[in-house]
Amino acid sequence: MEFFSARRIARIGASAAVYIAATLLCAPLAYETVQFRVSEMLMLLCWYEKDYITAMTVGCLTADLFSSLGMFDVLFGTMATLIAAVLMYLLRKRVGLFTASLFPVISNALIIGLEIKIVTGDPFWINAGCVALGEFVCVSIFGVTVFRLLEKNKHFMKLLTSPTE
Repeated sequence: MEFFSARRIARIGASAAVYIAATLLCAPLAYETVQFRVSEMLMLLCWYEKDYITAMTVGCLTADLFSSLGMFDVLFGTMATLIAAVLMYLLRKRVGLFTASLFPVISNALIIGLEIKIVTGDPFWINAGCVALGEFVCVSIFGVTVFRLLEKNKHFMKLLTSPTE
């Protein structure tokens, strides 16, 4: 069992790259108070396989380097992503996909809401609510719908979840 197999590195790198590209493509809506990151639906990958924790964390960190909020977004955004990703994976056998989709909603609402409060001075609860709404639409509505449809494709799911060691 090889920890750093080529297949594992490729899976992590490709997933992180898709997250980064999708975030930058919707950049005007991906940062600050109104966050409509379509890329966040990829967070649901963490519910299926632990390698995606690294992929989503690296993807978020890299995408946040382009944020107008600077290093605050790199630090807070990456932390919010890592917390949500780990919770999704650790609790995957206890909660369904929809419930797991709420972890990034809550994590981002609280952590990014605080970040925006610190950087801009805007009211925390307004920031948290706006971030939560964007996350809920992207992850819990669009993301869960997309992944439920993808689950019907056995070949895709095998590719998505096959062991990398």
